[in-house]
Amino acid sequence: MSTGQNMPKEKVIAVAGKGGTGKTTFTALLLRHLTKKYKDKAILAVDADANANLNEALGLEVKETISMALDDIKDPRLVPSGMTKDIFMEMRISQAMVETDQIDLLVMGNPEGPGCYCYPNDLLRKYLEQLRENYDFVAVDNEAGMEHLSRRIINNVDYILITSDATARGVRSAGRAYNIIKTLKISSGKVYLIITKTQNQEVSTLRGEIEKTGLELLGTVPADDMVVEFDLNDRALFELPDDSPAVQAVEEIAEKLQL
Repeated sequence: MSTGQNMPKEKVIAVAGKGGTGKTTFTALLLRHLTKKYKDKAILAVDADANANLNEALGLEVKETISMALDDIKDPRLVPSGMTKDIFMEMRISQAMVETDQIDLLVMGNPEGPGCYCYPNDLLRKYLEQLRENYDFVAVDNEAGMEHLSRRIINNVDYILITSDATARGVRSAGRAYNIIKTLKISSGKVYLIITKTQNQEVSTLRGEIEKTGLELLGTVPADDMVVEFDLNDRALFELPDDSPAVQAVEEIAEKLQL
């Protein structure tokens, strides 16, 4: 496995899946793994889910979102005199960035409102492409419909990891997400399936449903009482201990990806 000394610049991992499948938990624990293994690497987390709560899993406070910037740039009165929209967008995104010693976080925010967002989205896409060059890893927590991937705002993804809970219905939903990805021809490397909240022998029971999706099962994340306890007490999942079964499972999955 690579020690991180020769890791290629800007490795992008997108996590997708319907709500309730542990997608944000997985993303947070993947970020936990990256910060511990690659202490000298720059890491960007992007919460692209309209129901944004990755910041809570990371223990970070968010005051502004990208959707606020997109709304502002549509109103000429909010762009300071003498400032181009490009510079205004860059300034607003910089203001929305939550910066820490280990991770920087951007939250996309609510879905777009009425009116055309084509031009603001073009500016956002351009700026994010430039921003990504400053990071070694980018991890994106996507909404179930993968809106930002479909509009190419977040593009050139190395891995797309689709989460499903340990149910036949969940696996079928993951299969539909995979079909969306193939239909949209999103620029990505490999797409994998992750089964979460597993207990006992559920995966063997689901083998037939998994095969129907055409997805390769990369790994599983067991139901973890520590995760439940941290959620119940409003503690950041990023701070889970090393002996957490979920933490250990995500680390194994990351190693399979040579992350």
